Amino acid sequence: MSLISIGLSGLNASQTALTVTSNNITNVSTAGYSRQSALSASSAVQNIGVGFVGTGTTISDVRRIYNSYMDSQLQTTTALSSDAAAYSSQVNTLDSLLSDSATGISSTLTSFFAALQTASSNPTDTSSRQLLLTSAQTLSNRFNSISTQISSQNTGINSQLSTLTGQVNDLTKQIASLNQQITTLSASGNTPNSLMDTRNEAVRSLNELVGVTVQQNGSGAYDVYLGTGQALVSGNTSNTLTAAPGTTDKSQYNLTVNYGNYSSDVTSVVSGGTIGGLLRYRSDVLDPAQNSLGQIALTVSDSINSQLAQGVDNNGNLGSNLFSSINSATAIAQRSLASSSNSTGSGNLDVTIADTGALTNNDYQVTFTSPTAYSVTRSDGTAMGSYDLGDDPAPVIDGFTLSLNGNDLSTGDTFKVIPTRNAASAISTTMTDTSTLAFSGPLTGTASASNSGTASFTQPSLTSSVDIYDSTSKATLQSGLENSTPVKLVFDAAASGTQAYTVYDAKGNNIGSGSIVPGQDNNLSINVPMLDSSGNAVTDGSGNALSFSFATTVSGSPATNDSYSVAFNTTGKSDNRNATALLGLQTSATVGTSAATGGVSFTSAYASLVSGVGAQASQATTDASATSAVLATAKSNRDSVSGVNLDDEAAALVKFQQYYTASSQIIKTAQDTFTTLLNAL
Repeated sequence: MSLISIGLSGLNASQTALTVTSNNITNVSTAGYSRQSALSASSAVQNIGVGFVGTGTTISDVRRIYNSYMDSQLQTTTALSSDAAAYSSQVNTLDSLLSDSATGISSTLTSFFAALQTASSNPTDTSSRQLLLTSAQTLSNRFNSISTQISSQNTGINSQLSTLTGQVNDLTKQIASLNQQITTLSASGNTPNSLMDTRNEAVRSLNELVGVTVQQNGSGAYDVYLGTGQALVSGNTSNTLTAAPGTTDKSQYNLTVNYGNYSSDVTSVVSGGTIGGLLRYRSDVLDPAQNSLGQIALTVSDSINSQLAQGVDNNGNLGSNLFSSINSATAIAQRSLASSSNSTGSGNLDVTIADTGALTNNDYQVTFTSPTAYSVTRSDGTAMGSYDLGDDPAPVIDGFTLSLNGNDLSTGDTFKVIPTRNAASAISTTMTDTSTLAFSGPLTGTASASNSGTASFTQPSLTSSVDIYDSTSKATLQSGLENSTPVKLVFDAAASGTQAYTVYDAKGNNIGSGSIVPGQDNNLSINVPMLDSSGNAVTDGSGNALSFSFATTVSGSPATNDSYSVAFNTTGKSDNRNATALLGLQTSATVGTSAATGGVSFTSAYASLVSGVGAQASQATTDASATSAVLATAKSNRDSVSGVNLDDEAAALVKFQQYYTASSQIIKTAQDTFTTLLNAL
């Protein structure tokens, strides 16, 4: 009977080993499966008087071949690789959009200034003027198109976040359920290998979606955490992750972990996985790119409009807007986003652009420290200072000013200020009449025909700035130019190396004097009091006299009583002085003029945007390749320990088959012996 018992133990052991090996072979393609091994041990020994004899074998354990360190490496690299892949996919799409000549701004800007060059060379040609308006329309449309596609990317990210968080919740529920099953089954002292593999694979799949860390508690359950310790799974309980519009910026979805009695916004601490890559792309690339595009659009619109205001059109009027006003009521109201947690009726902030050259591509957090005082922090972390709503004039912060549009505010109310984000989508070409293109200089100068000296005079340039967005001040200036000119400069005799001159207004009144050095280039700046149509001084609302100024250069030596007259240019249709000034904007430093570099041109600013995104795209491609290689290595390392090798399993199958046959032979031998014994009796 002892031989039969020993043979039976061998049969059972070999059958179990064959079962485990077969299970390994059939799960060779099962994701996350760890190969298993049947471990046997000798049964109890029997004392036969002269020694101890074994009584067979028994299966002591079916062990899961698993290395926690290698699995942890696989989880971590999975999160990094998914993050890099999602980031790279998004940034390369944006790079193609901005850099392609068919979709980018560079070629359109070049075409616009080429059309301006043609029109400037022949300012009376209507077809050239029409081509310029068409090019302006194309330029504004291109800004709109790129902005729309960037906004579509943002919408796509919102949609992906909603879908991905749903998948996260499915996995965390599965992990919590597996925790419960594993702890229940493990209480009997056995290890549920397949369930543990399934749980590890669920964690790996979770890391593809979002980076998590795992801690195994005393009962063997996994606790799964986001970011800086926000729990997604605690033992048998899972907490849901949701994506919804942010409390301040409704156009961008934030992530929230929902616990039993409260919720926590985790957007700023999430990293890793596809979700982490999308959030990183949005904050590091998409938002700055959209802001930079808006910054360029605002500067293009404002610079060209402002320069047109310094000229006179074919109708004898100061220039009109080519592009839409940068400070329309709609634009001012849309540059600030109030937090949904603000006090009831707090309203919003009006954001007015005061200096497009000083704008940056940042957003700003405005926090009210009292109902009338607020502090401003830039999105790059720079503290911009503390201010009061009653400050007059309103402080200019990076090119914009703030004012309250609503009721009284409460301490703690916050706003997100986005000065440039919507500008590229809002720019439009508003001019439709080619005759309103102000190519001429506003003033024209004429030397008296009776002059006998050798002096020469440059055409006067208006140095008083025209606010093209303020129709009242613009009309006041035009009236002043029309009624206060012609202005005449009359020169006295030269004496002691200098030569005096006197300035007379349109009524013949002496309004100033000065002197030049004969034979040199003398830059003159003349201030002229404004007169109305009745010859009376024009004043502002406080009774202060208004004036305008112009500049001219006198060269050579005027003779005594030589004169130079400056008048409003009402008939200068062939004059292209302001068109030439417009053309100079192509290379002028107009964007970011408050920076240490002194600013760059429109074209250079856009080129900088394209090169910046291009560099990020190139780095993202490199990172995606590198993390993919690291992931492949981590998976290979894990599989080298835990993976199923079919060659090894086939060899084991033959080995245990022979083991089974040999054990059967033991039983047969025992039976033959027993039969012989019976026959002998």
